[in-house]
Amino acid sequence: MAIKELSNKIIELSNADLELRNHLIQSGELFDGYHPQMEALHIKNAEDLEEIIQDIGFPTEGKVGEEASKAAWLVIQHAISKPNFMRRCASLLEKEVHHQKANPIDLAYLKDRIAVLEGNPQLYGTQFDWNENGELNPNQMDDVSLVDKRRKEIGLNSIAEQTTIIRQRAQSEGQRAPEDLQERHQQVTEWRRKVGWID
Repeated sequence: MAIKELSNKIIELSNADLELRNHLIQSGELFDGYHPQMEALHIKNAEDLEEIIQDIGFPTEGKVGEEASKAAWLVIQHAISKPNFMRRCASLLEKEVHHQKANPIDLAYLKDRIAVLEGNPQLYGTQFDWNENGELNPNQMDDVSLVDKRRKEIGLNSIAEQTTIIRQRAQSEGQRAPEDLQERHQQVTEWRRKVGWID
């Protein structure tokens, strides 16, 4: 398949993700746990992208163009049911960032998401979840002052600024805290164990 076709294919995967997300927001179904339709699409997208990565390596902007490269990152970031795929992509992306062929912010988000799913502290504080007060806060982090220092080094705003943005976005989308936070955490832990993030 020619690079142009591969680029278009990657963009199609991302568009399908965003369209389904928007549909589920409109119907009020997106925020009641991990919607089965969404998970199925995320798995399919990851499998399709995995085949492309096997052919061309990590889809950097230099290989597939800016739009397709951003689309690939979205697909990877949402492939939470496929731990090995996400970890492999993080490793490939880290090499590209090291060679200044990819965005360190993309790597920060991906590594943080993997850390949270594995039950480890985030280094950049990019991943958020509800707390017992019904507010969105960053998931467990390394030392906050170090987190803000790392964020600044790669061009991100402060944790405090980002928390305000995330909460405003959640409100505009109609997101709401789970009615039973403890039950939700238990369900998430069981799901993480089922797909292989934790033992």
